[in-house]
Amino acid sequence: MAKDLLLEIGLEEVPARFVRGAMNQLKEKAAKWLETSRIAHGEIEAYGTPRRIAILVRGVEEKQADVNEEVKGPSRKIAQNEQGEWSKAALGFARSQGVEPSDFFFKEVGGVEYIYANKSSIGTVTADVLPEGLTTLITSMSFPKNMRWGNYDLRFVRPIKWLVALFGEEIVPMEITAVQSGRTSRGHRFLGAETDIPAPADYVSRLKEQHVIVDVAERESLIVGQINALSAEKNWHIAIKEDLLEEVVFLVEYPNALFGTFDESFLNIPQEVLITSMREHQRYFPVLDGSGKLLPFFVTVRNGDRTSIENVAKGNEKVLRARLSDAKFFYAEDQKLAINDALAKLDSIVYHEELGTVADKVRRIVATTGKLTAALGLDKQASEDAARSAAICKFDLVTQMVYEFPELQGIMGEDYARKAGERETVAKAINEHYQPRFAGDRAPASIVGAIVSLADKIDTIVGCFSIGIIPTGSQDPYALRRQAAGIVQIVLAHGMKLPLHTLFDLALDVHSARGLKRNVDEVRKDLYEFFGLRVKNVLAEQSIRYDVVDAVMAVGYNDLRQTVDRAAAVTAAAAGDRREEFKTVVDALGRVCNLAAKAASNEVNPQLFADDSEGVLYRAWQSVSDRVNERVEQGDAAAAISELAGLKAPINAYFDRVMVMAEDEAVRKNRLATLASIAGSVNRIADFSKLVW
Repeated sequence: MAKDLLLEIGLEEVPARFVRGAMNQLKEKAAKWLETSRIAHGEIEAYGTPRRIAILVRGVEEKQADVNEEVKGPSRKIAQNEQGEWSKAALGFARSQGVEPSDFFFKEVGGVEYIYANKSSIGTVTADVLPEGLTTLITSMSFPKNMRWGNYDLRFVRPIKWLVALFGEEIVPMEITAVQSGRTSRGHRFLGAETDIPAPADYVSRLKEQHVIVDVAERESLIVGQINALSAEKNWHIAIKEDLLEEVVFLVEYPNALFGTFDESFLNIPQEVLITSMREHQRYFPVLDGSGKLLPFFVTVRNGDRTSIENVAKGNEKVLRARLSDAKFFYAEDQKLAINDALAKLDSIVYHEELGTVADKVRRIVATTGKLTAALGLDKQASEDAARSAAICKFDLVTQMVYEFPELQGIMGEDYARKAGERETVAKAINEHYQPRFAGDRAPASIVGAIVSLADKIDTIVGCFSIGIIPTGSQDPYALRRQAAGIVQIVLAHGMKLPLHTLFDLALDVHSARGLKRNVDEVRKDLYEFFGLRVKNVLAEQSIRYDVVDAVMAVGYNDLRQTVDRAAAVTAAAAGDRREEFKTVVDALGRVCNLAAKAASNEVNPQLFADDSEGVLYRAWQSVSDRVNERVEQGDAAAAISELAGLKAPINAYFDRVMVMAEDEAVRKNRLATLASIAGSVNRIADFSKLVW
């Protein structure tokens, strides 16, 4: 008969950002342990609040499954000597499987005899293995930050205060840091009391009686529902940011939403400042009108019932007033700081010990921006705006507002630059040059902002690569992957004709002035490979098949626009009604490219043609080659593929009538050169051999 299993770890308040990860970790560890222990079970549910992490496993069998299996050992040649005596390897295998050598038998696998043993094991009663198993589950957990307390060696996210461990209605006996397991859990710190859990199935309802909503999804649904009800009642738009909602869910056990107000005079401060202050410092949800303008209200979530809710609102209003007063003071003080004075302070801020100060970085951004505007052919005014934007793009880093709220960098720069009389294009570019800030964020809208953003991001990447800081595995402390993805996004969003190698060389030229620690060619090679993964991600996000991605990128991805266009064209050609016809074209082109790999050159001499089909194919290729190249350059790879499709018939006729690898060396080389010429055009689009049909 199966029983439910409950494990609850009661803790001091856990940081909200750790709770969901801890829940998932406990659930995964439990599933893995049960599987390894051969204990059948049903669904595993994970629960979590600031003061507890728990799992409830449905339908856990009362006994481990019996084992009866054949286990393969070493080959007979290794297991026995010529006298038939068992070797150390065979005896070791016997010990590891808990059998006697006399129980071995032989079976042939792939023409080789191996020793086998029948491994049989009677399953243990589940209740007997649970104490040690659950203890190991808990003590093996890991967290971003750990604590030790008392004289105990255990490192855990927070001190353990109580343990509930039930298998059916029976307590699973265990002890961790002098805390004995039992059936007693604790309710809300102020509204609830201790409560006994009769059986695992009663866990959620018993805690709810003690003002603890232990189910995370239910708690989140309550919060969203309460906020939406307020929104409908007041005709407000309450901005629910996902990461803030996630944090609030794990800050409370019994949620109740309420609203408060603040003085309208604070609305003279940019609303981004007010919203950031409310969200980051107070975990409040801002209130907006229908046009997205901030209103003098806020919404927060109380960890408790609605008793004296008005007093709670007043207390929050008082705290927020102090916060916003600080922001108002910082905002006023920052405007007394001249931009040039702010820039002078950047010389005293170290960016990286090997890459200089923030002022050094700004000077490199200015130099790279100048090279980019020239490479892209910007007009005089845009070039001047880009140069000015680059020169002052980091000045707000020394303001009090950005010091208090680092996430406002760029936003405050735009506001302060506008108030200082800078051109609107320049002010916007200061903010835009940080975009895209995260996955899913938009690229800079203006070309000036886009160029300064490119200069900033490529300076960071090239600078780090030049001193040997290259992301490996999950380690990327300087967020270089995000910066590279941003560059790809910007180039594509603005349709820039800016090859990657050109971008690399512009930044490498600027960094060469300080002296590079690594060889330039090595850095360039590493950069190209690094960006290749970012391009793959972009194509994958556009639902391009993996084999099409491989085929397109195999012939290069230096021009990002062309790479995306080629991938889209091949995808379209290989799908739907055109698929079978396109496959016949690819087969013909594939025969050409396979033999072309043996060519020493692509210089063709028509006088050496020995068959009419050679001339027909050569003239057909000549008639389309320029158009293929032009179409690819213009970003119309679909048209280029159509041009190449016209070569299918002359290619097939050519191979039907001509032996490419002729005995006459001159004729053979000439035929290979013809194929190499055609392959050159094909390889402007993709390596079609990588397509999977």
